[in-house]
Parts: sequence; structure tokens; C-alpha cells
Amino acid sequence: MENRLRVGVIASTHGIRGEVKVFPTTDSAGRFSQIKSVILDTGKEELELKIAGVKFFKKFAILKFEGIDNINDIEKYKGKELYVMRENAQKLGRNEYFVADLIGLEVTEDSGRKLGTLKDVMETGANDVYVVEMEDKRELLIPAIRQCILDVDMEAGIMTVHLLEGLL
Repeated sequence: MENRLRVGVIASTHGIRGEVKVFPTTDSAGRFSQIKSVILDTGKEELELKIAGVKFFKKFAILKFEGIDNINDIEKYKGKELYVMRENAQKLGRNEYFVADLIGLEVTEDSGRKLGTLKDVMETGANDVYVVEMEDKRELLIPAIRQCILDVDMEAGIMTVHLLEGLL
């Protein structure tokens, strides 16, 4: 299980005072209002940045970090990912999971047949879609709806699904 969870990606700078536009990789940009600090993965090192201010613009969160007051200090981090430690992450409700925890689960049909491994989660407007890589390397797309996702056993690493007619 991942100890840190991705919450966003720096899309671009915003203004000249060191603010950045962050594309959220959480299900709600509003969560940035509750985050006190993030970990910036520069590719070479990880920096902990304290959040001094948060604004919102369309689908982006505009973040201001303590100690970064100039566009030149932050511009080099465009495209870099922001993380929070698991203990500082949003608390999950019943039947909610972090995407990082779902990736790699073995996906099995309710008949007992192994379908493959969960490779990705696509976020759509209506519901998420789970991308399962089958043994023959084909991809199977399963909507993340109650009728299809019957059980997620994180301890065993298995997701049990029911395939609607026409999915396979």
C-alpha cells in the first residue's frame, strides 16, 4: 500500500508572485482547502511545501506556498506531482478506496473466473471506469457501479465483479 497519495499536478504558474495552477487528481478540488502541506516530487528529491493560500478557478486549485514569492522559484516545477501522506489524506467512507490502492488488484468474475489485473481507473462524468488488463493483454472496461463491483477485498487483493451483458 502506498504511503503517499497523489493529489494534483502543477499545470502552470499563475501570476508573478509564485502561485501555481494545480490540476487536482482527487475527486474534488475543494479538498485543497483542508490540506496544510503537500510533498512536491521534483524527480530528484521530495520537498515539503506548506500551503499559504488556496483559490479556485474552473477545475483548478490555485495554490500559494510559503516562502515561494516569485514566478522564477516555482516555474521549474511545471508538470510535477503533488502528494500528501496517507495519514493526512481525506478520510474515506464505506466502500470508498484510494485509486493507488485499487491498482494491481486481481479482478475475478463472480463465477470464479480470473479476468486479469486492475491497471487504471478512468474518471468519467457519471462514474469511474476500471481498466482491467486481461491475460491476453486486451483491456476490459468495467463501470464502477454497484451492479458490476460486487466486492473489494483489500486484504486478499481481489476485486469480484459481475459483467453486464456485452462487456466481454
